[in-house]
Amino acid sequence: MNTSKYADVDAVVVGAGPNGLAAAVTLARSGLKVVVFERATAPGGGVSSAELTRPGFTHDVCSAVHPLAFESRFFREFGLRHRVEFAVPEVSFAHPLDGGQAGIAFRDLERTRETLGRDGAAYASLIGPLAARASEVAELTGSTLIRVPPYLGAAAYFGAAALEQGTPLWNARFHEESAPALLTGVAAHTVLPLPSLAAASAGLALTAYAHARGWPIPIGGSQRIADAMVADIEAHGGVVVTDHEVTSLDELPRARATLLDVTPRALLRLARDRMPSRYRRRLERFRYGNAVAKVDFALSEPVPWTNTTVRGAGTVHVGGTRTEIQASENGVVRGHLSENPYVLVSQPTVFDATRTPEGMHTLWAYTHVPAGSDVDRTEVVIKQIERFAPGFRDTIVATASRTATEVASHNPNYVGGDISSGEPSVRQLLQRPVLSSDPWRTPMPGVYLAGASASPGPGMHGLAGWHAALSALKHEFGATALPNLMPR
Repeated sequence: MNTSKYADVDAVVVGAGPNGLAAAVTLARSGLKVVVFERATAPGGGVSSAELTRPGFTHDVCSAVHPLAFESRFFREFGLRHRVEFAVPEVSFAHPLDGGQAGIAFRDLERTRETLGRDGAAYASLIGPLAARASEVAELTGSTLIRVPPYLGAAAYFGAAALEQGTPLWNARFHEESAPALLTGVAAHTVLPLPSLAAASAGLALTAYAHARGWPIPIGGSQRIADAMVADIEAHGGVVVTDHEVTSLDELPRARATLLDVTPRALLRLARDRMPSRYRRRLERFRYGNAVAKVDFALSEPVPWTNTTVRGAGTVHVGGTRTEIQASENGVVRGHLSENPYVLVSQPTVFDATRTPEGMHTLWAYTHVPAGSDVDRTEVVIKQIERFAPGFRDTIVATASRTATEVASHNPNYVGGDISSGEPSVRQLLQRPVLSSDPWRTPMPGVYLAGASASPGPGMHGLAGWHAALSALKHEFGATALPNLMPR
């Protein structure tokens, strides 16, 4: 595509995932002329939706449930909950166990405590102080960690809780299976060793949000989030160009700021000899993590979970006890495929009938695999769900599967199938992608890294793009005031 018609732009954004769109929203709201280039046929990236199984069945391609939709500083500034309709399940997440037992994380923490038996008080004492400070936790974890932490009280408690749940002490306060399983199911989102400090930190933050404003599900699919951001960009003079893959920075129209929603590996390729050698060496040390294999289902009825309360959960963590999930996830870290894997499940059509023909349902499922795996995990996912929902196989109308290598082919930011765009270990949360108080700004004049490989890392929050845009506004345009992003 000839980009000469965009010669008068102030800023260029490459990548129309949630971070790239957040950057473009912020720049356009600052009065700048912005153009976004996206290789896919539609914007959205990690918040895209498509008909994957059969016509009329809308599936989320990557993110399905959005714990940070109400907690992310960017989305609060943007007023996302006023632009997109959300369902907020009464049961944020559930964790079925054998024999019809289950851990149930109601949005109401007190109700959750009452269902956890001997461990109810211990669970509430761990999570309650974080849930009461959920917005402070989100602010604490929502930027580079190379800074004086805001909200020192919340930071101290959060750190102490992570030290407990991220080390062999993680069972010290518990006596039964349900409460530890609940916490492990959330920590396992990270595809990291269990227990570990980074997995515990992410799990505790997400659990706090579950008992604060809940884990919302966008009515109509995650694509609605991308659509809202694109609409705002265009309303403020910006342009989003799809079906346009950028292979070199030299192809882009000249602009005072270039923001890249890409990985360090892609930045190395785009910049070529424009990148200083020292910075290049630092990016070459950036590590990518293990991967996901995804299975989407079209169903004739909701999943027949043995525990009927699980049927009302927006998210279900499948895999058995804390010990079982620890074994399967640590096996992935060692390069193994488990026959009894952890499976992250979302059942959005329990709350959103707009996604399917009347009476039908969809189910979304991820399981973790070693990076670069080309193994189809459909059958093992079905078997693991059937363990806790006998008869599930009989409800399946159609399936669509992506191996880790196919996930990577679909979205190059997911190197080897790594949907975190880089291992979210403690080291790489501190150095994301480099150790800096402004990790979004590169040494190349006017060039910024704005994707999930930059701080604060993975998650559907738009914060990496927002911070990169604020850095660009400060350094390239001399603007220090936050632009007003609220709907008008």
